[in-house]
Amino acid sequence: MMTDPIADMLTRLRNAQTAGKPDVNILSSRLAIGIAKVLRREGFIKDFTVVQDGRQGILRIYLKYGPSGERTMRQIRRVSSPGRRIYRRASELSAVLNGMGIAILTTSKGVLSDRECRQQRLGGEVIAKIG
Repeated sequence: MMTDPIADMLTRLRNAQTAGKPDVNILSSRLAIGIAKVLRREGFIKDFTVVQDGRQGILRIYLKYGPSGERTMRQIRRVSSPGRRIYRRASELSAVLNGMGIAILTTSKGVLSDRECRQQRLGGEVIAKIG
């Protein structure tokens, strides 16, 4: 049994980008799909698909690289964990890497980036920071 599937997802993304893989498979969940949607909207990944396997499903994320093969996600860090939840108001959200990165939050309106949260004046649990 896995205690923190989101930390596992972020670790798989980090390892796949470091190894230069074109895609990575992750166990599917609503939260993982929400994180993948934010990453696609913000331009950190190309796309993702959900592959049905008769059980939980697999989330296949297609990674994005720069013109000369550089990584788009240089830092991937889990902020909130199952043992220590971190919540922030919209006014408390600061820019990640001077606006070059994002923070991913779960809110009452779903999974959003820090930019979207500031626009909609929503706070929530800070899941991860990606830069």
